[in-house]
Amino acid sequence: MNTTRTPTNITLSVWKALFLREAVSRLSAGRAAWLWLLLEPIVHVVFMLFIFTIIRMGKVGGIDTVVWLMVGMLAFFMFTRTGTQTQNAVKSNRGLFTYRQVKPVDTVLVRAALEGFITILVAIILFSSAALFGISTLPDNPLLVLEAFFGLWLVGMGFGLMASVAGELIPELEKVIGFVMTPLYFASGVIFPITVVPQPYRDWLLLNPMAHGLEAARLGFAPYYHAVPELSIAYIYGFALGAIFLGLALHGRFASRLIAQ
Repeated sequence: MNTTRTPTNITLSVWKALFLREAVSRLSAGRAAWLWLLLEPIVHVVFMLFIFTIIRMGKVGGIDTVVWLMVGMLAFFMFTRTGTQTQNAVKSNRGLFTYRQVKPVDTVLVRAALEGFITILVAIILFSSAALFGISTLPDNPLLVLEAFFGLWLVGMGFGLMASVAGELIPELEKVIGFVMTPLYFASGVIFPITVVPQPYRDWLLLNPMAHGLEAARLGFAPYYHAVPELSIAYIYGFALGAIFLGLALHGRFASRLIAQ
Protein backbone atom coordinates (compact mmCIF):
# COMPACT_ATOMS: atom_id res chain seq x y z
CA MET A 1 0.00 0.00 0.00
CA ASN A 2 1.43 3.37 -1.06
CA THR A 3 1.32 5.85 1.86
CA THR A 4 3.37 8.58 0.17
CA ARG A 5 1.57 11.90 0.28
CA THR A 6 1.68 14.32 -2.60
CA PRO A 7 2.89 17.93 -2.11
CA THR A 8 -0.72 19.07 -2.60
CA ASN A 9 -1.98 16.81 0.19
CA ILE A 10 0.79 18.01 2.51
CA THR A 11 -0.02 21.67 1.77
CA LEU A 12 -3.75 21.16 2.35
CA SER A 13 -3.04 19.37 5.65
CA VAL A 14 -0.80 22.25 6.75
CA TRP A 15 -3.44 24.82 5.83
CA LYS A 16 -6.15 22.90 7.71
CA ALA A 17 -4.02 22.64 10.85
CA LEU A 18 -3.00 26.30 10.65
CA PHE A 19 -6.61 27.41 10.11
CA LEU A 20 -7.82 25.54 13.21
CA ARG A 21 -4.89 26.87 15.25
CA GLU A 22 -5.49 30.45 14.10
CA ALA A 23 -9.24 30.22 14.73
CA VAL A 24 -8.78 29.03 18.30
CA SER A 25 -6.09 31.64 18.93
CA ARG A 26 -8.17 34.47 17.40
CA LEU A 27 -11.32 33.70 19.37
CA SER A 28 -9.54 33.03 22.68
CA ALA A 29 -6.99 35.86 22.52
CA GLY A 30 -8.65 37.65 25.42
CA ARG A 31 -11.74 37.71 27.57
CA ALA A 32 -14.81 37.76 25.27
CA ALA A 33 -12.58 38.27 22.22
CA TRP A 34 -15.37 36.92 20.01
CA LEU A 35 -17.73 39.59 21.37
CA TRP A 36 -15.39 42.40 20.38
CA LEU A 37 -15.47 41.16 16.79
CA LEU A 38 -19.15 42.16 16.80
CA LEU A 39 -18.87 45.23 18.99
CA GLU A 40 -16.16 46.96 16.93
CA PRO A 41 -18.28 47.58 13.79
CA ILE A 42 -21.38 48.23 15.92
CA VAL A 43 -19.59 50.95 17.90
CA HIS A 44 -18.37 52.56 14.67
CA VAL A 45 -21.84 52.52 13.11
CA VAL A 46 -23.64 53.78 16.24
CA PHE A 47 -21.17 56.63 16.75
CA MET A 48 -21.37 57.79 13.12
CA LEU A 49 -25.15 57.36 13.12
CA PHE A 50 -25.29 59.67 16.14
CA ILE A 51 -23.29 62.29 14.22
CA PHE A 52 -25.49 61.95 11.12
CA THR A 53 -28.61 62.25 13.31
CA ILE A 54 -27.33 65.49 14.83
CA ILE A 55 -26.85 67.01 11.37
CA ARG A 56 -30.23 65.55 10.33
CA MET A 57 -29.01 63.44 7.44
CA GLY A 58 -31.43 60.53 7.03
CA LYS A 59 -30.18 59.43 3.63
CA VAL A 60 -26.78 59.39 1.93
CA GLY A 61 -26.56 59.06 -1.81
CA GLY A 62 -30.25 58.14 -1.93
CA ILE A 63 -30.14 55.22 0.54
CA ASP A 64 -30.80 54.89 4.27
CA THR A 65 -27.94 56.22 6.40
CA VAL A 66 -27.79 53.08 8.58
CA VAL A 67 -27.40 50.79 5.57
CA TRP A 68 -24.91 53.18 3.96
CA LEU A 69 -22.75 53.23 7.08
CA MET A 70 -22.99 49.50 7.81
CA VAL A 71 -22.11 48.43 4.27
CA GLY A 72 -19.24 50.92 4.01
CA MET A 73 -17.67 50.03 7.34
CA LEU A 74 -18.01 46.27 6.93
CA ALA A 75 -16.55 46.49 3.42
CA PHE A 76 -13.61 48.51 4.72
CA PHE A 77 -13.13 46.10 7.62
CA MET A 78 -12.89 43.29 5.06
CA PHE A 79 -9.72 44.97 3.81
CA THR A 80 -8.28 46.28 7.08
CA ARG A 81 -8.83 43.17 9.18
CA THR A 82 -7.39 40.95 6.48
CA GLY A 83 -4.45 43.26 5.81
CA THR A 84 -3.48 44.15 9.36
CA GLN A 85 -3.88 40.64 10.77
CA THR A 86 -1.93 38.97 7.97
CA GLN A 87 1.00 41.37 8.18
CA ASN A 88 1.85 39.86 11.58
CA ALA A 89 1.26 36.24 10.57
CA VAL A 90 4.94 35.41 10.01
CA LYS A 91 6.03 36.89 13.34
CA SER A 92 3.22 35.18 15.27
CA ASN A 93 3.93 31.73 13.86
CA ARG A 94 7.72 31.77 13.74
CA GLY A 95 7.98 28.76 16.05
CA LEU A 96 6.18 26.60 13.47
CA PHE A 97 8.90 27.08 10.86
CA THR A 98 10.96 24.38 12.56
CA TYR A 99 8.61 22.02 10.69
CA ARG A 100 9.80 22.00 7.12
CA GLN A 101 6.25 21.49 5.82
CA VAL A 102 5.23 24.94 7.12
CA LYS A 103 6.30 27.91 5.01
CA PRO A 104 5.94 31.60 5.97
CA VAL A 105 3.55 32.18 3.08
CA ASP A 106 1.25 29.43 4.41
CA THR A 107 0.66 31.36 7.64
CA VAL A 108 -0.26 34.52 5.72
CA LEU A 109 -2.67 32.81 3.32
CA VAL A 110 -4.42 30.88 6.09
CA ARG A 111 -4.80 33.92 8.32
CA ALA A 112 -6.22 35.87 5.37
CA ALA A 113 -8.80 33.12 4.81
CA LEU A 114 -9.74 33.13 8.50
CA GLU A 115 -10.19 36.91 8.64
CA GLY A 116 -12.33 36.88 5.50
CA PHE A 117 -14.52 34.15 6.98
CA ILE A 118 -14.89 36.00 10.30
CA THR A 119 -15.77 39.30 8.61
CA ILE A 120 -18.45 37.65 6.44
CA LEU A 121 -19.88 35.94 9.53
CA VAL A 122 -19.94 39.25 11.42
CA ALA A 123 -21.62 40.98 8.45
CA ILE A 124 -24.36 38.33 8.29
CA ILE A 125 -25.03 38.66 12.03
CA LEU A 126 -25.17 42.48 11.89
CA PHE A 127 -27.41 42.62 8.81
CA SER A 128 -29.73 40.01 10.32
CA SER A 129 -29.90 41.98 13.57
CA ALA A 130 -30.67 45.20 11.68
CA ALA A 131 -33.46 43.41 9.81
CA LEU A 132 -35.07 42.51 13.15
CA PHE A 133 -35.36 46.25 13.84
CA GLY A 134 -37.19 46.80 10.56
CA ILE A 135 -34.21 48.02 8.55
CA SER A 136 -34.15 46.67 5.00
CA THR A 137 -30.75 44.99 4.60
CA LEU A 138 -31.47 42.63 1.71
CA PRO A 139 -29.15 43.49 -1.20
CA ASP A 140 -30.77 44.14 -4.56
CA ASN A 141 -27.75 42.72 -6.39
CA PRO A 142 -26.09 40.08 -4.15
CA LEU A 143 -23.56 39.17 -6.86
CA LEU A 144 -22.21 42.73 -7.00
CA VAL A 145 -21.95 42.82 -3.19
CA LEU A 146 -20.02 39.53 -3.19
CA GLU A 147 -17.76 40.80 -5.99
CA ALA A 148 -17.00 43.95 -3.99
CA PHE A 149 -16.30 42.13 -0.70
CA PHE A 150 -14.24 39.42 -2.38
CA GLY A 151 -12.23 42.04 -4.26
CA LEU A 152 -11.53 43.94 -1.02
CA TRP A 153 -10.50 40.68 0.64
CA LEU A 154 -8.05 40.00 -2.19
CA VAL A 155 -6.62 43.52 -1.83
CA GLY A 156 -6.21 42.90 1.91
CA MET A 157 -4.48 39.58 1.28
CA GLY A 158 -2.14 41.15 -1.27
CA PHE A 159 -1.35 43.93 1.19
CA GLY A 160 -0.71 41.39 3.95
CA LEU A 161 1.60 39.32 1.76
CA MET A 162 3.72 42.37 0.98
CA ALA A 163 3.60 43.86 4.48
CA SER A 164 4.48 40.57 6.19
CA VAL A 165 7.78 40.51 4.30
CA ALA A 166 8.48 44.24 4.41
CA GLY A 167 7.79 44.37 8.16
CA GLU A 168 10.30 41.60 8.83
CA LEU A 169 12.99 43.19 6.69
CA ILE A 170 12.37 46.76 7.88
CA PRO A 171 10.60 46.68 11.31
CA GLU A 172 10.03 50.44 11.27
CA LEU A 173 7.55 50.00 8.41
CA GLU A 174 4.98 48.55 10.81
CA LYS A 175 4.58 51.96 12.45
CA VAL A 176 4.28 53.65 9.06
CA ILE A 177 1.59 51.18 7.98
CA GLY A 178 -0.37 51.77 11.18
CA PHE A 179 -0.16 55.51 10.63
CA VAL A 180 -1.42 55.23 7.04
CA MET A 181 -4.55 53.26 8.00
CA THR A 182 -6.25 56.25 9.64
CA PRO A 183 -6.21 58.62 6.62
CA LEU A 184 -7.09 55.62 4.42
CA TYR A 185 -10.27 55.22 6.49
CA PHE A 186 -11.39 58.69 5.40
CA ALA A 187 -9.99 58.53 1.86
CA SER A 188 -11.97 55.36 1.12
CA GLY A 189 -15.32 57.11 1.62
CA VAL A 190 -16.32 55.21 4.76
CA ILE A 191 -17.96 58.22 6.43
CA PHE A 192 -18.58 60.56 3.51
CA PRO A 193 -19.70 59.93 -0.08
CA ILE A 194 -16.95 60.18 -2.68
CA THR A 195 -19.41 61.89 -5.03
CA VAL A 196 -19.29 65.11 -2.98
CA VAL A 197 -15.56 65.51 -3.64
CA PRO A 198 -14.98 67.85 -6.60
CA GLN A 199 -12.65 67.13 -9.48
CA PRO A 200 -9.71 66.73 -9.83
CA TYR A 201 -9.45 65.60 -6.19
CA ARG A 202 -11.99 62.82 -6.71
CA ASP A 203 -9.74 61.20 -9.31
CA TRP A 204 -6.92 61.14 -6.76
CA LEU A 205 -9.17 59.43 -4.19
CA LEU A 206 -10.28 56.87 -6.78
CA LEU A 207 -6.70 55.66 -7.19
CA ASN A 208 -7.51 53.90 -3.92
CA PRO A 209 -9.16 50.52 -4.75
CA MET A 210 -11.04 50.54 -1.43
CA ALA A 211 -13.07 53.54 -2.61
CA HIS A 212 -14.24 51.50 -5.61
CA GLY A 213 -15.03 48.51 -3.38
CA LEU A 214 -17.16 50.51 -0.95
CA GLU A 215 -19.06 52.21 -3.75
CA ALA A 216 -19.70 48.88 -5.49
CA ALA A 217 -20.95 47.24 -2.27
CA ARG A 218 -23.37 50.11 -1.61
CA LEU A 219 -24.59 50.04 -5.20
CA GLY A 220 -25.24 46.32 -4.80
CA PHE A 221 -27.56 47.02 -1.88
CA ALA A 222 -29.46 49.82 -3.63
CA PRO A 223 -29.41 50.19 -7.45
CA TYR A 224 -30.55 53.80 -7.10
CA TYR A 225 -27.52 54.70 -4.99
CA HIS A 226 -25.66 57.68 -6.46
CA ALA A 227 -22.32 55.93 -7.00
CA VAL A 228 -19.37 57.64 -8.65
CA PRO A 229 -19.50 57.21 -12.45
CA GLU A 230 -15.82 56.16 -12.44
CA LEU A 231 -16.62 53.02 -10.40
CA SER A 232 -14.68 50.01 -11.72
CA ILE A 233 -14.79 46.44 -10.39
CA ALA A 234 -12.01 45.55 -12.84
CA TYR A 235 -9.73 48.12 -11.17
CA ILE A 236 -10.19 46.45 -7.77
CA TYR A 237 -9.31 43.02 -9.09
CA GLY A 238 -6.44 44.29 -11.23
CA PHE A 239 -4.95 46.05 -8.20
CA ALA A 240 -5.50 42.97 -6.02
CA LEU A 241 -3.87 40.55 -8.45
CA GLY A 242 -0.88 42.86 -8.85
CA ALA A 243 -0.47 43.11 -5.06
CA ILE A 244 -0.81 39.33 -4.61
CA PHE A 245 1.72 38.63 -7.36
CA LEU A 246 4.23 41.04 -5.80
CA GLY A 247 3.60 39.64 -2.31
CA LEU A 248 4.13 36.04 -3.45
CA ALA A 249 7.28 37.08 -5.30
CA LEU A 250 8.64 38.71 -2.12
CA HIS A 251 7.87 35.57 -0.11
CA GLY A 252 9.61 33.43 -2.71
CA ARG A 253 12.66 35.69 -2.72
CA PHE A 254 13.03 36.10 1.06
CA ALA A 255 11.55 32.79 2.33
CA SER A 256 14.82 31.55 3.84
CA ARG A 257 15.46 34.89 5.51
CA LEU A 258 11.97 34.95 7.04
CA ILE A 259 12.54 31.51 8.53
CA ALA A 260 15.97 32.44 9.91
CA GLN A 261 14.94 35.78 11.43
